[in-house]
Amino acid sequence: MTANPAGRGAPMSGSEGQARPARPIVLPPIFGGIRPRTRWRELGLLALVAAALLAGSVSLGATVHARNGTTTIAPADPTLLTVYLGALLVAHLAQVVAGRRTDQVLMPTFGMLGGIGLLLMERLPQTLVEQSFGGRTFGLASLQIGWLLMAIVIVTVLAIVVRSDRWLRLYKYTWAALGIALLLVVFLFGRDTSGQLLSIEIGPISGQPSELLKVILVVFLAGYLSENRSLLVDEYTAIGPLRLPPLPYLLPMVAMWAIALGIVVVERDLGAALLFFAVFLLLLYAATARLSYVIGGLVLFVAGSAVLYRLFDTVQTRVDIWIDPFRDPSGAGYQVVQALYAFGRGGILGTGLGAGLPQVAGRLPIPAIHTDFPFAALGEELGLIGLLAILGLYLVVIERGLRIAASAADDFRALLATGLSLVVGVQAFIIAAGNLKLIPLTGITLPFISYGGSSLLANALVIGLLLALSDRGVEPPPPPRRRRRGLRRLFERGAA
Repeated sequence: MTANPAGRGAPMSGSEGQARPARPIVLPPIFGGIRPRTRWRELGLLALVAAALLAGSVSLGATVHARNGTTTIAPADPTLLTVYLGALLVAHLAQVVAGRRTDQVLMPTFGMLGGIGLLLMERLPQTLVEQSFGGRTFGLASLQIGWLLMAIVIVTVLAIVVRSDRWLRLYKYTWAALGIALLLVVFLFGRDTSGQLLSIEIGPISGQPSELLKVILVVFLAGYLSENRSLLVDEYTAIGPLRLPPLPYLLPMVAMWAIALGIVVVERDLGAALLFFAVFLLLLYAATARLSYVIGGLVLFVAGSAVLYRLFDTVQTRVDIWIDPFRDPSGAGYQVVQALYAFGRGGILGTGLGAGLPQVAGRLPIPAIHTDFPFAALGEELGLIGLLAILGLYLVVIERGLRIAASAADDFRALLATGLSLVVGVQAFIIAAGNLKLIPLTGITLPFISYGGSSLLANALVIGLLLALSDRGVEPPPPPRRRRRGLRRLFERGAA
């Protein structure tokens, strides 16, 4: 029987022979009037996550010990696993104490995906990434656990502290300008990696601002579309037989998106460009339900892709590799070919954690396996069943986000939750499809699993904001503003 979410359901009569509806256990208020609230569903799911990660760590440890000639059955690295699971438990207890009535599935899903990424980083050679701090050198797994802990902190703080969305909806143009400024910084001072300007370096730390821009872009699009939704749905501009969207209202949104997309294309960050374009079309359709916008966008995408193929060698190389990677299997197509072999070796059940990825000349067959090809590594060692389970976890994130959007109090929150959940799902689809050679390979990461601080922290922002939006006790949305300011007033005058 479904429990009353608010815990105020009237008890059923005993003569009806039915049990009373379940009520959440509400603990007495503590300091500051905060009333803790138990989260049994989240705790149970976190227990399943802990059991699954422990089993995976033991499997990985058994393989490692067997290679060393021993039969020890123990986790591969009990310290890292204990720290990670302990951090998830602390995050859960913090939400219990805070008493927020937020979604109880997102945190365990995030925890499971992050744990899979941690196990993969433990399994890979630690020398793939090394950084020194305070005279100590840290390898791949140690660095990944550090980023994961920071991500858990971000998720927990946002879920507990954010009670209003005013700071997002009222400053959408400011956020958009900040995101574009970040990309300009990359364009001017970014580090070239395989022909792409992807990251900036500050001392020993580097990051990809495009990861943060995807969140900023969703905030801006949600704000603008929610304000102009009725006009975009009901109005149109007739050019002969064509009915186009009302340009004065659509133009600012397209301009902001086009500037960001143009900069990304110039920087050769094609994965981010594809991600931004897909999220833009999906949010536009979610706001207007007009299929003509999507069809027009796809036509522009095909035309733009053809132009980019002619103009940029990077695009041409990636498309040619996608069409026939075996044309140069030991050169340009090497990583894609090795990824396909990895999926083939994995089959349905996989080789087991730690038992795959045979080395070639003392090195892993896929050089960028911890960033661009984690899906191929997991496909070999977990098999088709494991990959379907991982994709299912991303579908859970999308489903919870759309559920939050469906129960949102206004259009802005609904579109924001929709965009945040879709940005994770679309990014996961792009890199999974690239690893499987369904689309040309792009340079984006697999959310929560790939190595990288900027990716983990940006996706933690997504989960934290979704949790905050899911709270049924948040501050009501602000009333519509009577005065029209800035670009909106300017373009409305132009329309008149």
